[in-house]
Amino acid sequence: MNPALTKFGVQMSKLTGVRAIMKDINETLRAGIGQELMNLSAGNPLILPEVEQLWRDCTAELLSSSEYGEVVCRYGYSRGYSPLIEAVAKDFNKRYGLNLTERNILITPGSQTLYFYAANVFGGYTINEQLKQIVLPLSPDYTGYGGVSLVPEALFAYKPTLDIDTSSHRFKYRPDFSQLSITENTGCVLFSRPCNPTGNVITDEEVEKIAALAAPLNVPVLIDSAYAPPFPALNYTEMTPTFGENILHCMSLSKAGLPGERVGIAIGNEKLIEALECFQANASLHSSRYGQAIAARAIDSGELARISETVIRPFYQNKFAVLESTLAAAMPDNLPWFLHRGEGAIFAWIWLQDLPISDWDFYQQLKKVGVIVVPGNSFFPGLHEEWEHKHQCFRVSLTGSDEEIKTGMQRFAQVAQEVYQSATVSA
Repeated sequence: MNPALTKFGVQMSKLTGVRAIMKDINETLRAGIGQELMNLSAGNPLILPEVEQLWRDCTAELLSSSEYGEVVCRYGYSRGYSPLIEAVAKDFNKRYGLNLTERNILITPGSQTLYFYAANVFGGYTINEQLKQIVLPLSPDYTGYGGVSLVPEALFAYKPTLDIDTSSHRFKYRPDFSQLSITENTGCVLFSRPCNPTGNVITDEEVEKIAALAAPLNVPVLIDSAYAPPFPALNYTEMTPTFGENILHCMSLSKAGLPGERVGIAIGNEKLIEALECFQANASLHSSRYGQAIAARAIDSGELARISETVIRPFYQNKFAVLESTLAAAMPDNLPWFLHRGEGAIFAWIWLQDLPISDWDFYQQLKKVGVIVVPGNSFFPGLHEEWEHKHQCFRVSLTGSDEEIKTGMQRFAQVAQEVYQSATVSA
């Protein structure tokens, strides 16, 4: 059967960003059965024993409680499961000195769904056919933003400034406030902090400046905090979650060990929450209540925040240290390579300046030596201008074993050296 798809049907049936590349990666892994392949592409968090045990314990509590039938066998409110909303409000009010009520919180089926709601509630065409843009103030950013809008032309990203330390082979992206424009044509602003794919953390001052630019125009600022404190607390530098009248603090429990249950949390002004809740009621009624019920227990007990700080954060921070030290030892000092400063998340981001071949061709060369990473060009959704930097970067997952990361980066360095040398000889 070959059904006729609507305009929205065509748009949403496309694979966007890294999902299209994952098709090639999965085919490579299937074809390479029995071959040594170090897959440093995955965004799936590792199952850490202490984290899994937390969720087992919370599940056991739920199963033995009188609450179980109410959770699993009945529909719930579109806003979310009341005990989870209460646990989040209590925790954040105490932790950050807020005054949250249930009207300030919405539980969604994962944060990706939350961005889909928001992108189409605040971005796209108004009833007067005015296009409201979804602005990404700094690119590269999360590849999933490329598929959240039913109006793809609404997505618009800005190039960053690059803070480069040549001597240490490190760099950092920063918002370019000389270019960033938030106007009456802006529907919402969206960015991740810490950032997938780069590990970048926009500073507290930069966040406040973005929010201040948006506030006079009543433009919502969505801060994707999937890797932020208090859980999963995958920040390796000091950062403070930011709240405000026009800020939607958007969380996920996926990297806190619960990706299969799809629990997203939005915290913000009740008018913003209400608009998103109505969208959710029409789209899916409500999020899975089982995941919400065990999350409520983990948050209310304080165990989720504790394990995030003492188990999840140090585990991945050590992985980054392994990658960082291996690259420093293996990469020739005369090559123009740069590692983004490791400020958070579960990835490393490598820039090979003036790379003689494309990131896709380099990715193919790496596969020949048994290493799989993700070419960086998929992480620039909404950036419409040409920029050679887009084809010189790579995302490396920190979910491999220490030995896989070491060997993978040693081979990465060897391929880089060969590619640059080959270009020199050809010239």
